[in-house]
Amino acid sequence: MIIKTIVMMFVYFAPVILVITGVADQTWQLFACFILSGFGMAGIGMGIMHDAIHGTYSQNSTINKLLGYTLNMVGANATVWRIQHNVLHHSYTNIHEGDDDINAPFFLRFSPNAEKNALHPYQHWYTWFFYGLSTLSWVTTKDFIRLNRYYKMGLLKGENAYRNTVFKILAWKLVYYAFTLGLPIAFSPFGVGEILLAFLALHFVTGLSISLVFQTAHVMPDMAFPETDEHGMVEGERLLHQLATTSNYSEKSRIFSWMIGGLNYQVEHHLFPDICHVHYRKIAPIVKATAAEYNIPYYSQKTFLDALKAHFQMLYLLGNAELKPVRA
Repeated sequence: MIIKTIVMMFVYFAPVILVITGVADQTWQLFACFILSGFGMAGIGMGIMHDAIHGTYSQNSTINKLLGYTLNMVGANATVWRIQHNVLHHSYTNIHEGDDDINAPFFLRFSPNAEKNALHPYQHWYTWFFYGLSTLSWVTTKDFIRLNRYYKMGLLKGENAYRNTVFKILAWKLVYYAFTLGLPIAFSPFGVGEILLAFLALHFVTGLSISLVFQTAHVMPDMAFPETDEHGMVEGERLLHQLATTSNYSEKSRIFSWMIGGLNYQVEHHLFPDICHVHYRKIAPIVKATAAEYNIPYYSQKTFLDALKAHFQMLYLLGNAELKPVRA
């Protein structure tokens, strides 16, 4: 985890510093640096802050808290993400209007329980473009929108906590934009337009990488999309719910798994969110054998390419077929 943290932080910071200091002084170098920084940003999200905010990076809570701020450092907010991911996504996996990971804008449909419109039959072609814009939306407006909604839902207690979080979001975003846009514009030899395009390329790489890793774990043909009862409760046992709504992929690729923070073992992560991702590879055979012993589904795609194909198929089905909700 320490080596990964050093590597991902270096990949994120170093290329932008090369631009700011003028070492990278050609247009192709500008774009190469910002794209590389985009991969570092994705690596920080998947391999550092994800474990830290789950409290699994270290047994020391202070270290977890500090490394959770790496999310703030790349333009998002740890407090908002903790509610969105730890509370809503893990508690209401694949449940429409409960799981914020599948609560999409009107032009995307990630659940058979969501209302269908005339755009959705084509979403399997255009969704990928919007995946690339997802983190750009995240570092501009999404944190404020979600924070306001979570406050109204009672997930953030107290007006002072709300006000302080708004202030912190603004402060961290100013730091982020100063580093990725302000300093390059002020000190690099490139024009504002070139830097803005490179900034968009950075976010397209980050957004596409993160979206594909997470969406191929849940929005898949075999997955269940349970509904809540009239009281908003989820039927069934929690662990069975997670097995029915989550899929692994590319379990044999140790390099790929290292790069994406072990998130190809999403089944194990959802069963044991309080265990660091470096242990998932050893846990997976035990989980798989236990699931087989009790005749419980254990979903896994052989490769990441297989997972992408299945996700493409699911996007098509959600837009074109009459899918019925599958209970966990």
